[in-house]
Amino acid sequence: MPTITAAIITWNEERNIQRCIESLKDCVDHIIVLDSFSTDATIEICSKLNVQVIQRKWEGYAASKNYLNAQVQTDLILSLDADEALSSELSEEIKAIKLKGEIGYYSMNRLTNYCGKWIYHSGWFPDVKIRLFPANALWEGDIVHETLALSDDIEVTPMKGLLSHYSYFSHEQHRQRADHYSRLTALKYVEQGKRVGFLKPYVSGLVRFLKMFVFQLGFLDGRSGWHIARISALSNILKYKEVRNLRNGAERTS
Repeated sequence: MPTITAAIITWNEERNIQRCIESLKDCVDHIIVLDSFSTDATIEICSKLNVQVIQRKWEGYAASKNYLNAQVQTDLILSLDADEALSSELSEEIKAIKLKGEIGYYSMNRLTNYCGKWIYHSGWFPDVKIRLFPANALWEGDIVHETLALSDDIEVTPMKGLLSHYSYFSHEQHRQRADHYSRLTALKYVEQGKRVGFLKPYVSGLVRFLKMFVFQLGFLDGRSGWHIARISALSNILKYKEVRNLRNGAERTS
């Protein structure tokens, strides 16, 4: 029977980590948390739940997850974010995989809870993620995004259960994080030599809003759909404005 380690990265996740860990207890053999020196109660909660914790300076998503993967000594890795939790159906599916002795790549459909409401539209669902995979798999990516490195011949098996994602507890939290990622993406664009015209930020923001709220049926998510589209549009505007500002600043100092 293959063994499974749940691998979780954390930084100040006291609000989420207990729910995440408790959803794993029935279907994995070991749990490891890689923490980037949290200043809240994350470590205390993990210790109370008898979870192995490693603390290490943050080096980005792909690098951190690859370091964590290297600590695993089981056949499979179940990779979760601290703000995620397995549904009971998903937990049962994982136990069935173990009983069958299967080792492979498995995807899960993630359903996001936004300020207390489950989001079924707005481009946020379905949201398929590969989260169960052989222990020798590697992550790749840049400063913003990370994905599993997969060759063309790898077959990914979809699982039926939902992966619950407790994303944002307030609109302010959503805006702060979206703006943070926008600034990181802007830095990447500048490094790639991208240029941005005067209208690009505003056209891009409008297109993003219409795509999410109208074409991806965000209006069916009610007020939450409105806020998701609005904040995404504003952060998109910020991203391209930041590219322009960074380039202008670099040109003035050169």
